[in-house]
Amino acid sequence: MKIACVQLGVEGGAVADNVESAIERVREAAADGADLVVLPELFDVGYFAFEAYARAAESLAGDRLSRFAAAAADGDVNVLAGTVVEDLGASAADGIDVPAGAGLANAAVLFDREGERRLVYRKHHLFGYGSEETDRMVPGERVPVIDLEGVRLGVTTCYDLRFPEQFREMVEAGVECVLVPSAWPYPRVEHWRTLGRARAIENLAYVAAVNGSGAFDGDALCGRTAVYDPWGTTLASAGEEPATVTAEVDPERVASVREEFPALRDRR
Repeated sequence: MKIACVQLGVEGGAVADNVESAIERVREAAADGADLVVLPELFDVGYFAFEAYARAAESLAGDRLSRFAAAAADGDVNVLAGTVVEDLGASAADGIDVPAGAGLANAAVLFDREGERRLVYRKHHLFGYGSEETDRMVPGERVPVIDLEGVRLGVTTCYDLRFPEQFREMVEAGVECVLVPSAWPYPRVEHWRTLGRARAIENLAYVAAVNGSGAFDGDALCGRTAVYDPWGTTLASAGEEPATVTAEVDPERVASVREEFPALRDRR
């Protein structure tokens, strides 16, 4: 499976412009032969545009995500629409299963080649350090894993990288590749590089860590999107500017590495 990780340049609060840019990048990646396109965390509103969260929030069946479903179908490509601000009440009204209570969630949505919603992941670990996410969002409860294009696939989001037990839960469900849409800021560049690689090494799985690019009133995303193989080897990476990073994910490679180095069988 060929993954295209879109390191999008995100403008805080400029939802319409960010969405147009993301749709165009999805089309470009599809035309270039990608099987799966992955966008960053809160690519539509911008992570640090906290005051715009409520204004940007929609149901997962709303008009904005419907455009990405249509882009997936039109381009014959799977699309992880990064994460968006979900209005849980609106989603519930549209018949979508949501966590208990109302409010907003940081939700990743994966559409298949037919534009069908295949996976919804709501960020579990909300970031509170110099952030308002914990004040404005409701944490998710589930860690879904699906089969897509012959690959057992899971999703986490940004700060989740610091919590290895969540990745172990996915490994128990047979995950072979984890997508990590993120809005990782400066100055913690070495944390970003180390944690993504560590999650790949310890779980003997691919990790596609997809970051954004852009500045938000004193905060800036560090970019450096990267895809790591089950040994933790960097298959492809970017700098801090907008870019699309592509890599091949092979489930047979996961099986062979786990057979050669059976660390997961040695857990106690």
